[in-house]
Amino acid sequence: MHVGAMLNCPEKALQKHTGRPARHAVPPRSFPLPFPVRRRMRLTDHTDYSLRTLIYVAVHPDALVHVQSVADAFGIPKNHLVKIVQKLGQLGFLHTVRGRSGGIRLGRAPERIGLGEVVRAMEPDFAMVECFHQGDSACVITSACHLRGVLGEALRAYFAVLDRYTLADLVAQPAVLRRLLGDTAAAVVPVADIKVRKRLAAT
Repeated sequence: MHVGAMLNCPEKALQKHTGRPARHAVPPRSFPLPFPVRRRMRLTDHTDYSLRTLIYVAVHPDALVHVQSVADAFGIPKNHLVKIVQKLGQLGFLHTVRGRSGGIRLGRAPERIGLGEVVRAMEPDFAMVECFHQGDSACVITSACHLRGVLGEALRAYFAVLDRYTLADLVAQPAVLRRLLGDTAAAVVPVADIKVRKRLAAT
C-alpha cells in the first residue's frame, strides 16, 4: 500500500502529485515511495483480492460475473476467492446469484463503495506495533512512550486518503480495464440474457 508521503502530509502530497486540490484529485496510478519496495507495508492478500474482485465486477455493470473468471484473470485460487466473495456478499458489497446462470454483481453502486470502508471490513488487524492492543503489550516503556500515538496518527492519515475515494474512482476507464483483464464472452453472463432464460423456462 502506498504509505510513504501520505503519512507525513497526505493533502499536500496528493496535491503536489496531481496538480489539483486533494478533494478533487483522481487516484494516482503510481506514487513515489521514499524507501525500497522490499520494505513496503502491505495489505493482506485477503484485502488485496477483495479490491481486485470489486474492480473486476464493477467494469461489468450489466452482467453476472463468474467467480472462476475473476480467479483466472488475476491468477487467484478459486477456493480462496469463493470465501472472499462470500464475505463481500455478507457485507453487502456484492450480490450473489446461485444456480447454473448465477454469478456475482455489485451490491450497491460503485460510488457508494468507499475504499476505506472495504479495507476496514476486510483487513483483520491494524495494530502496527504490539502496544496498539492496550493491556497486551510486554514492552516495558509502554506507559511513557509516544510511539503508539504517532503511529496512530499515521494510520488515521492513511485512512483519510482511502476515505476520499470510492470504487467508481478506480474504474474510471472500464474499457481499458476489461482489455487488460483479457475478458472473454464466457467470463460473464449479461443480466438481460438471464431474464430471458428465466421467462423461457417458465413457459
